[in-house]
Amino acid sequence: MTADKTLIAKTACEIVGLLKSDEISPLDLLDTLEERIAEVDPAVNALPTLCFDRARKAADAVMKRGPADRGVLAGAPVAIKDLTEVKGVRTTWGSPIYADHIAERNDLFVDFLEQSGGVVYAKSNTPEFGAGANTFNEVFGRTLNPWDTSKSCAGSSGGSAVALASGSAWLASGSDLGGSLRNPASFCSIVGMRPSPGRVAHDAPTSRYQNTGVDGPMARNVADVAMLLDAMVGEHPEDPISLATPATSFSDAVAERRRPLKVAFSRDLGVTPVDPEVAEICERAAQRFQELGAVVEEAHPDFTGLQDIFQTMRAIGFFTSKQELLETHRDKLKPEVIWNIDRARDITVEDVARVDIARGRIHMNMVAFMSEYDLLLSPATIVPPYPIEQRYVERLGDHEFSNYIEWCSIAYAITITGCPALSMPCGFTKSGLPVGLQVVGRQRGEADLLSKAALFEEVMDLTKLVPIIPRPPKA
Repeated sequence: MTADKTLIAKTACEIVGLLKSDEISPLDLLDTLEERIAEVDPAVNALPTLCFDRARKAADAVMKRGPADRGVLAGAPVAIKDLTEVKGVRTTWGSPIYADHIAERNDLFVDFLEQSGGVVYAKSNTPEFGAGANTFNEVFGRTLNPWDTSKSCAGSSGGSAVALASGSAWLASGSDLGGSLRNPASFCSIVGMRPSPGRVAHDAPTSRYQNTGVDGPMARNVADVAMLLDAMVGEHPEDPISLATPATSFSDAVAERRRPLKVAFSRDLGVTPVDPEVAEICERAAQRFQELGAVVEEAHPDFTGLQDIFQTMRAIGFFTSKQELLETHRDKLKPEVIWNIDRARDITVEDVARVDIARGRIHMNMVAFMSEYDLLLSPATIVPPYPIEQRYVERLGDHEFSNYIEWCSIAYAITITGCPALSMPCGFTKSGLPVGLQVVGRQRGEADLLSKAALFEEVMDLTKLVPIIPRPPKA
């Protein structure tokens, strides 16, 4: 067997099942993906860097292992976001500064992934250094939404989400600080998970103890996300907050089918305006948890101080990791990156102390809140996919956002709590654009979150709508 178009529509779990039974080989999957990318990627620009020669060597190595030693993924191909280093592969961070950079080592979780039988074949597009929830950069250009190629796919994990939705990936990595994984999942009608800090070992040499940005799995359904998370996790000495691999796999947790008893829904988490159509679609979806026997109540924790906390922490993070680039390559950095770095220069010790105390208060609010509810639900994004020409959402209704990232408040409200969260398909606007529901679990409660979310996914029955051939704008 070589390329087989019928494999494209299969789930990642089905693909791995075929690999483990030796009905197909990893090489068959790579041939299939190479053909699919040639067919669909020119219309969307999701996977600008391909490494099929490296992938085929890796696939050969997996096949030489004994069947019991091929790992969770058993040779399944995985696309990796271009903020993550893969040894021997071009890694640009979406920046002209690193346009020709070839990584000398793997990111920490890529090592775990490859040990688990994952085969890296492509790097997915991202905005420069992940800044801005719209996937474009000066190295590779714009990534377009396959549901309507005149629209944004959001960001910063836009290339991964588009590859999944358009069938040029079964599994892909993303990363998330202010919604960078959840926003693209919502805009592309796929599933993306932001795990708890430490769940996936994080390679951040300038800030080892940061706990806001995380790497996470993306796929077309919850079971596939759980399987990829199983392949990504593991404690690593270079990440001081990394967590040990759980005794029970996340895939097994999904199979347990844990039912939620009580869930909370909020249209806006009390932090942002939300497009009325998006809010209504998400509210209807939330009410369907009643079909699982759950009580659904309208509620959310107190997020007082959110903007001050997140904007200050984000600025410090950019300053810590990028200040040297500002001094040496200011002319090559996009305005949003420069703004984030410059903003940190005005932050005082008093500011840091105030934000630390305020974040602790929100954390405790969330702990108390989640002791009453199994899940917290909200829109994953506040608008449907917007025109690709817009750098970001500047205004919604009468509200003008104060900066380029504020429109993502509904996502980064959850970031600062440390809770795991999923973006899941929950419907479409009247014009046919995807909408995602944010499903939040308890701190370090990925297994429980995934299990309950899988049941909700069965109720909604939307995952079979992808993959799609990219669609041009409607006349």
